[in-house]
Amino acid sequence: MNTTRFLEHWKIVENPYRAEEARHDPVFTRLGVGPTTHPDFEKISGDLSRPSTAVVFGEKGSGKTAIRLQLEDRVKEHNAKHPDRRIALIAYDDLNPVLDRIGVRHGVDRESPPEKITAALERIRLVDHIDAMLVMVTTRLVDTLLGRFDDTAQTMFGPNAASRLRKTDRGLRSDALLLAATYDAGDNAPSRIRGVRKALRLGRGFKFAMRRAMAYVGWLLPAGALLSSQIFDNDGLEGAAQTVWLWGAALLASVWIVFFLYELIVVPWRHRRTGRSVHKQLLASPRDAEDHARALAELPGDLRAERNLPVTDGDESRYAMLERLRRVLRALGSTGVMVVVDRMDEPTLINGDTQRMRAVVWPLLNNKFLQQQDFGLKLLLPLELRHELFRETSGFFQEARLDKQNLIERLEWTGATLYDLCNARLATCREEGAEPISLVDLFDDDVTRQDVVDALDQMHQPRDAFKLIYKCVQEHCANTTEEQAKWRIPKLTLDAVRRQQVERVQMFYRGIAPA
Repeated sequence: MNTTRFLEHWKIVENPYRAEEARHDPVFTRLGVGPTTHPDFEKISGDLSRPSTAVVFGEKGSGKTAIRLQLEDRVKEHNAKHPDRRIALIAYDDLNPVLDRIGVRHGVDRESPPEKITAALERIRLVDHIDAMLVMVTTRLVDTLLGRFDDTAQTMFGPNAASRLRKTDRGLRSDALLLAATYDAGDNAPSRIRGVRKALRLGRGFKFAMRRAMAYVGWLLPAGALLSSQIFDNDGLEGAAQTVWLWGAALLASVWIVFFLYELIVVPWRHRRTGRSVHKQLLASPRDAEDHARALAELPGDLRAERNLPVTDGDESRYAMLERLRRVLRALGSTGVMVVVDRMDEPTLINGDTQRMRAVVWPLLNNKFLQQQDFGLKLLLPLELRHELFRETSGFFQEARLDKQNLIERLEWTGATLYDLCNARLATCREEGAEPISLVDLFDDDVTRQDVVDALDQMHQPRDAFKLIYKCVQEHCANTTEEQAKWRIPKLTLDAVRRQQVERVQMFYRGIAPA
């Protein structure tokens, strides 16, 4: 029997159990946030009006990515209902670009020896993560201020971001400009920063204008004095007076030369020095030192002071930058920030290695960072890191204070919750107006609901549960002819498939078979 014929008989328009990845699963997209979410979802999401941290550990296929997508849906729903109290969501789930940049700065790439890659990742700091998050948000903010909109930016910053920021005080606009000059990752950074200054109606200040004027048109003063001395000489000016005029012209010429050389040599040197200092610390930024120097040159002098910039490996300047970002977001109607960390085992430089994952994640487990006001970090981590966590010292736990972080040691699914999830997917995939059926209706009469629940309970998580049902349908169709037209799966098939899938799951847990 063809699987398509089996599904058509039950008026199922697409196989509910085919997908294995939530990001590419149209059925999951239609289900959204509802009764089929994990029982701990409400604890993980928390109160969106006061974002909080959650640390979650789960096996592959246990629903971490699904939870991330559901968090995004929940935030969009919240923002639509409360446009003046939005949540800025930072999806920190594709770490390949960030880790590749940091790896290059530490002298490693994907072809480097494994021990060198591990050593490089162990040098990652909390400030590197903060910088990477600031790069993500600031680049999107600059795009928005320059008129390049997308749905994510609209959700994060709301409508008319540029005009709303223009109406704020100069200090707040200066915060946005400083963030842009430091963290924007777009191409042609100086041009983009000039665009931001224009959008926010910010100049470089009176001192900058006077210094530039003296450097580039200041030569008119000594030239005018010299010309005047010649005119007066022709009118019979006394020798002493003539000398005074000439000395005055020489003095003005000296002053102009000082300003000109300062603008031509000293100022660019200072910009390059500051750019090198910033570039040395911002490992997560794609810009080079020259780009940083040219972008920072667009700032007024008081903003460019090193006390405002991340020129050391200390975290105070980063927390100051985060506070500037929060002030800008509040002006745009976002009262909180949520960062969702997922797919930690997927980056190429990590490649599923537990020690490398640990090196990347552990800097984030800092109580000062996790307990910021109006800030929530959702860490959706592989279960292997849970084993590493409980090997740590008491000093580590004292610094991380995981007792305050909504810790979920393992995402667990019971057979009943998996049955409800499979049922919901089945209902979503049936023809409109079709008579409702339950998952157990696909099996023979001698298969009870409890039999199906028990089989699903042995799968432990959604991905394996879907594989069980999918395989049951496949085996039944493979062993049934079209003439038989037998539309229900016998108990013998369920038992055989269950044994196969239980063995596969156990082998996976022992690390001797793929997922």
